[in-house]
Amino acid sequence: MRFSVNTQIAITHIVSRRKQTLVAALGVTVGITAFVFLNSLVLGFNRFFDNTVFKSMPHLRIFHDDEVSQPLLDPATHVVVNPRILNKGKNLINPDAVLKAVQSHSQVVAAVQWVTVNLFYTSGKSQVAGQGCGADIIQVDKMFDIRSTVVAGDMQNLKRMPNGVLLGSGVAEKLNLQVNDNITVISSLGVSKSMKIAGIFRTGNSITDKTRCYMNLSAAQTLLREGNAYVTDIYVKIKDVDHIERYDADFESLTGYTAENWKEANETYVAGAKTRAIMMRAISAAILLVAAFGIYNILNMTIMQKLNDIAILKAQGFSGKDVIKIFVTEALLMGLVGTIMGLLLATFLIRLMSRVYIGGDIGYFPIGFEPVVFVLGAIVGLLVTVGAGYIPARNAAKVDPVEIFRR
Repeated sequence: MRFSVNTQIAITHIVSRRKQTLVAALGVTVGITAFVFLNSLVLGFNRFFDNTVFKSMPHLRIFHDDEVSQPLLDPATHVVVNPRILNKGKNLINPDAVLKAVQSHSQVVAAVQWVTVNLFYTSGKSQVAGQGCGADIIQVDKMFDIRSTVVAGDMQNLKRMPNGVLLGSGVAEKLNLQVNDNITVISSLGVSKSMKIAGIFRTGNSITDKTRCYMNLSAAQTLLREGNAYVTDIYVKIKDVDHIERYDADFESLTGYTAENWKEANETYVAGAKTRAIMMRAISAAILLVAAFGIYNILNMTIMQKLNDIAILKAQGFSGKDVIKIFVTEALLMGLVGTIMGLLLATFLIRLMSRVYIGGDIGYFPIGFEPVVFVLGAIVGLLVTVGAGYIPARNAAKVDPVEIFRR
């Protein structure tokens, strides 16, 4: 393959100054490795925590929010009555109609009627505080992928057992219970109910696993001494989870109730995810900037040492654009070598870290190959090196051969 004269000159410069070329390429290698590895790390952690959160929390919760009375002024006594929360029921009026309205939205993937019960699990003399969730387990599975978290028993059994319960692994371990064992649950209202364990699940979220159980909607209503029309929440899973705040007003208009998205319910988590992303991008950008300065300094030194060669080239008819092409090509070749080495090193580090067992709820280090990050890293690496090479190349193009020869 024959290269142009400009490219051949650039290759000659690079080959003749191998140490400087290697130093510049290593600078880019470190920058690209850091960029790819750190951004893959952030995406991996965010994805892991999102999956953990969404195994027990809906994208959107529709409920009857507390209503506050208006402040009153009695004209006769001039006494101000302060606003207070009105003592109204938490249940949704006509929950079946509300559910159908929610399901009519184009963004909805799954929606389920929900009742939460604060209760105690008892087995013999042992007692553990927890929370019961009454809902259609098939719809819950569509929302939280319960099937993938079941470690014993069968989720389908709950549908066939009116008094069945799907128990968190933490509760089962504390009370030493297995599938098909009986457990007594006592609600906060003092209603006691004997239930049979249909299955045991483990989400990886220790708080959820040590407190939660799933039961049929009718069982939860019984524990609260309510009828079969008693529903307190509608849990919703939607397609565009990252921009869920756009749809709050839609669901509130459809249902007439308050719609709270997962970002509002987890402001600290969302802020933490944004902070991690900003920190990692800033660090990787700083490293890439250092690599760019390395290339700039090396090319600048090369130009200063080759002023005579540049003057001869221009005297032979090479234009300023040709000179720019030569040194930008040098920068591009250095960047290309450094970028390839950086991507290979990042691949090695990601594979190595993905096999490190951390333990706890996390398990193995939550990092994996992110194609978008690799492509972005390659593009950024090449752009940075070309940009770093263009400035000294432009200065070299301005060299006056007459002035050089006079020296």
